[in-house]
Amino acid sequence: MAEESLNANEVVLAEETGHVSVITLNRPRQLNVISSRVVELVAKYLEKWEKDDDTELVIFKGAGRAFSAGGDLKMFYAGRKDDFCLEVVYRMYWLCYHIHTYRKTMVALVHGIVMGGGAAMTVPLKFSVVTENTVFSMPEASVGLHSDCSFSYILPRLPGYLGEYLTLTNARLSGKDMVAVGLATHFVPSEKLKELENRLLSLNSGDENAVCNVIEEFSIDVLPEEETILNKLQTINKCFCKESLEEIIESFEAEGWNNGNEWIWPVLKVLKRASPTGLKITLRSIREGRTQTLPECLKKEFRLTMNLLRSVVSEDVYEWNPPTPGEVSNEKIDLIFEPFSPELELHLPAEGEASSNFQPFVEIEIYHDTSFLK
Repeated sequence: MAEESLNANEVVLAEETGHVSVITLNRPRQLNVISSRVVELVAKYLEKWEKDDDTELVIFKGAGRAFSAGGDLKMFYAGRKDDFCLEVVYRMYWLCYHIHTYRKTMVALVHGIVMGGGAAMTVPLKFSVVTENTVFSMPEASVGLHSDCSFSYILPRLPGYLGEYLTLTNARLSGKDMVAVGLATHFVPSEKLKELENRLLSLNSGDENAVCNVIEEFSIDVLPEEETILNKLQTINKCFCKESLEEIIESFEAEGWNNGNEWIWPVLKVLKRASPTGLKITLRSIREGRTQTLPECLKKEFRLTMNLLRSVVSEDVYEWNPPTPGEVSNEKIDLIFEPFSPELELHLPAEGEASSNFQPFVEIEIYHDTSFLK
């Protein structure tokens, strides 16, 4: 297998060594945020390697102190009125599906910050390795958007109502926490991460058992820290199981007055500062995701993102108007969840069809009349 030529200035680096291919997100000064070019290149390499019989193992990593801080919100905001934005969103959700269903062994080496869409490149993988420096969060709802990139499918499948808590409060999880709840598979001390990568390269195989054995040579058993929110799950479940956002906030605030629950007050402050519309959209999406399939969740997320970016309910993408949850009407939320006509929905491969053989963008021209989204 030929080795890819590496352009040090490119936002994604790809290297092929024997039967192992490595993707490096390469925007360290921007915390490896996901731009249109990142989506384009990651999709291209994954499609290529899935078809290539020589490629057996794919390794994901990020340059610098972050794996990825998620989507480039400035790019989405600036381009929300034109077809460019539509195509990026479409490609990103298709890429998420491809990662979930990828037919080659994949390993993520997750050192540092991993947020939103960045986590969509680590959590679904067969092997996701975190360190003591890994920090996970889902900040989208707090800025008026919603937890997407397949996380309306992933979060409801966490223990109890932890998913609702994480996405509504923008709470952070450590690497140890991620392993404990199933958002990562292994914990490896950061000083051993490069050595692990080298061992995987020298293994030169995608055999899952062999890859697992190598990772376990470096991984250690860990438990969450004493102050982790995972030790607050009883209270979280009691409050975040409530049907509405208003009931969740009321119940959470009432719990804050109980002895030993002082930790609730700073969290509640974050919750009350967040976009009420974003919180309500996200809560409904996560609740629906409990009974939806992965394709159903991604198609729903595509609708939500396009409706928000196309200003279906407001010109303010990062929505704080109305300013309180009680003023956000159900009718307004219903508009954002409104399905498109079939030809305008996100198209994903049929069950059993390889994602790399699917042509997701052949009908992108049908979206060029975007008046239906305005």
